[in-house]
Amino acid sequence: MTFSILTFDKKTGTFAAAAATGSLCVGGWVLRGDIESGLVASQGTAPSTFWRDNVLRAMHQGQSAKEAVEAVTKSDPGRRHRQLTALDRQGRAQGFTGAGSVAFANHVTGPGIAIAGNMLEGPEVLEAMMSATRTDDISIAERMLRVLSAAKQAGGDSRGLLSAALLVLTPDRPPLDLRIDHSDDPISELESLYHRTRQSPYFDWLSEVPVLLDKTRAPEQAL
Repeated sequence: MTFSILTFDKKTGTFAAAAATGSLCVGGWVLRGDIESGLVASQGTAPSTFWRDNVLRAMHQGQSAKEAVEAVTKSDPGRRHRQLTALDRQGRAQGFTGAGSVAFANHVTGPGIAIAGNMLEGPEVLEAMMSATRTDDISIAERMLRVLSAAKQAGGDSRGLLSAALLVLTPDRPPLDLRIDHSDDPISELESLYHRTRQSPYFDWLSEVPVLLDKTRAPEQAL
C-alpha cells in the first residue's frame, strides 16, 4: 500500500522524508515533521493519524523515538493493522509493523534512518530504498526522490502508485512540504514540482521568511 523513508543528517541538522502509495493523498495521511521534534510516518491498512501526531508531540516534549512509538502502539488494540516509523531530535529511529499488515510488509531502521512499507512486491523494495540513500553527490531532497524512484523500479506498491510526497526540514531554510495527491505518475510530478521550487520568484522569496535559526526574519524595510 505504501512505502516511506525518514532521514536525519547530524552534520546539517536536516530532517528529510518521502513517501508514495497506490492510494490518494499520501502526504496528508502519512508524513508529519517538525524541525524541533523529528519525523513520523504513520501508514498501514488502517493508519492512525493519532499515532502520528501523538508521537511527534511526545518527541517534542523530550521522549525518544523508541519511547514514543512503544507508548502509542502497545495501548492500541488495532495495532496489528498499522505501521509506524519515527526519528527523534537526535536522529534515533524506531519502527513498528503490525502483525496483520498486508504482505509484503516490514521496516528497517538505523542511526538517522527509518524505512517502511506494506503491500509491497517483496523485501527487495526496502533493500533498493536503502541502497539509494548511499550517495552524496546530490541534495537531500533529490536523494529522497531517488529513493522513491528506486522503490518503484524494484516493484514498489503492488497496485501501482497514485500519490507521492516530499518533506525537508532544515535549520536555515523554510520547510519544503510538497505533495502530489493524485496522478498516474506521482513521482515524476513530484520531481517536477521540486525543480519548480528551485526557480525564481519562489526560490528568491524563501530568503525572506522565518527559519529555525532566525525566527523573526522578514524582508528588509526601506528606511
